[in-house]
Formats: sequence, C-alpha cells, structure tokens
Amino acid sequence: MSKKFTIPSHSEIQNAKSNRNNPTPAIFQKRKQSEQPNESIIEENVPKQSSEKVMNKTSTFRSFQSDSKPTVPTVTPVSANSSQSPEKAVDKSGTYRSFETVNRPQKPLVSTTTPLLVNSKQRGNPILKHIHNVAWEYSDIVPDYILGQTTCALFLSLRYHQLHPGYIHERLKLLGRTFELRVLLAQVDIKDSSHICQQLANICLLADCTLILAFTPEEAGRYLELYKAFENKPPDLIMEKSEESFEAKLIDTLTSVKKINKTDAITLYSTFGSVKNIFTATEEDLSLCSGIGPLKAKRLHKAFNEPFIKNIKKKAIEEVNSTEVKEKCEKGIGNENDNENEGC
Repeated sequence: MSKKFTIPSHSEIQNAKSNRNNPTPAIFQKRKQSEQPNESIIEENVPKQSSEKVMNKTSTFRSFQSDSKPTVPTVTPVSANSSQSPEKAVDKSGTYRSFETVNRPQKPLVSTTTPLLVNSKQRGNPILKHIHNVAWEYSDIVPDYILGQTTCALFLSLRYHQLHPGYIHERLKLLGRTFELRVLLAQVDIKDSSHICQQLANICLLADCTLILAFTPEEAGRYLELYKAFENKPPDLIMEKSEESFEAKLIDTLTSVKKINKTDAITLYSTFGSVKNIFTATEEDLSLCSGIGPLKAKRLHKAFNEPFIKNIKKKAIEEVNSTEVKEKCEKGIGNENDNENEGC
C-alpha cells in the first residue's frame, strides 16, 4: 500500500529551521525537567481525602480523581416571539429551568409608606419640633395634617378660638367628608377651658369628628406620631380582651355584688350547679354555702330579686293615681269636696 504524505505549510517549515539553527542548551533542558513536579510523588505525600479539601488547602493543585474538565450545561435561550413556554426550555443536562423566575422584579428595599403630610400654613407650629419618630414633609393639602389614606387632623388653639370663633366652622366646612376619620386636635393653652371644650365637643358631634385635647405641644406631637405609626395596625392592641368562657362570665357577674369575691362565686356555682338555681335560691339556702354568711346571702338575694329600676312600684302607683284623678276631673264625677281634695 502506498503511504500518503501531507505537504507542510510555509510557516511550519520556517519554525523547523529556527529550531534546528538555535537548539536549547542541555543545561536549560535539565533545569526545566527538574522544575516540573512529579505527580507520583505528590500523590504519595498527599493524604487520602476528598478532592474538595485538596483544592481548599492548595489552590494550585488540581483534582486527582478526574482529569476531565467539568461540562458546563448550555441553556437554550427562548426568544420573546417564540411560542415555546418557559417550562419546556430544557438545557443539555436535562434539567428544567424557568425564565420567569430570573426576570421577576425584586422587592424594593426602601419602605413605600408615605410620610406624614403637613399643611404649609402650619410652618412654625411648635408641635412640629416634637415629631421625631415618623417622617413628615410640607404639602399643599386642605387639612392641617394627613395621617393616612383615610385619616386627617385639624389643629386648633383654644386661645385662637376665643379670638376667632368662626374659624373652625369654616375649616370643617371646607374639609367636608373627604376622610373617614377626621380628628380635631385642640391645644388647651388657657386657664378656664371647660366652657370652650364643651362647645368644641358639640361642634365635633355635629360634624362627626373626633376631639382630642392636648395640654402641651409635646403631647400634641405625640398624638400625631401615634396616629401615623398605627396607620396600618389592627385595633386589637387597644381593644378590651373579654373572656369567652361561661365560667369567667359567671364569676364576673357574681363578683359585681358587693363583698362577693371569686372564691364565693365558684362555691355558689359548684353548690347549686346552674345560674337559675343560684338566682332562685332563698337567703337560707345561700347562707348554708361555705364562706357565705347571712350578710352576703342577704345582699345576693336582694341583688337577684330587686327591680332594675329603683322605686318602679311607687312611680307606677303615682302614674295610675294621677291618670284616675284627671279622668274624674274631666268627667266631673264625685262630690265637690272630693274634687277640691284631689286638686281638680
């Protein structure tokens, strides 16, 4: 068989000539051979451990378990006009990859809550110096303060209200009902304020506003801070926590009687077994319970049997008598002496 020979290129011929004319000295060849590390010696000196630990300790050494380079999976890009769904976009390694999660916008790190808005006419008000816990800024608004999406506040000084009593009426009329919660923050800066506070209370009732009295600028600023800070909070923090169990409600009812404590209430319920039996028991039956003497039994029996409205029988008798007298006077029944005695 005939052998095939390839014709070398011009650059290969030039490189061969340069190597032949300038050979590497034998001294440098020995030095290069001595500088190359022997892999067999390295493998004997290195203790048996995972390739990850070897890479951590000596970053110049490569992994001894496999000489092959790791294959990087290439993901097939999905164009915007293609009809292929992100779930069908598969890379060469066989793993699914969703492109929607990659392009999902991240949440902003800065809070998106709006600051407390202050009317520009409130510039120079001393209460602004005491608003530290919430951010605030001036704005062209109708109320004096906007504390949330549905809450606003008007500020009024009682000293100014004495000089200009019609000012608050104009402000409330201009405000209207654009906000669900309208607060009238009044600063008490006069001595005799009871009469003026009563007037403001009547005004707030007619205008469906909430009246808050502050006696110092610090207190007024604190009220504004709290309204803004609790803008999106539920009302559970200030609501009364009532007991839902029947026993707790019964104990609360019985202890409302004077001198009856919690132990007495538990004794009554364990002795009679029901609320009906407790309410219909006599004084003797109540006094037989341990811890309840004749005085407590008398008070319990009186509380269970007296009417809710005091002196209801006397009032009813007086009403009946008055109606009978009126009827007799109108009809003219009876003697003249009787009519004079009855007041006809």
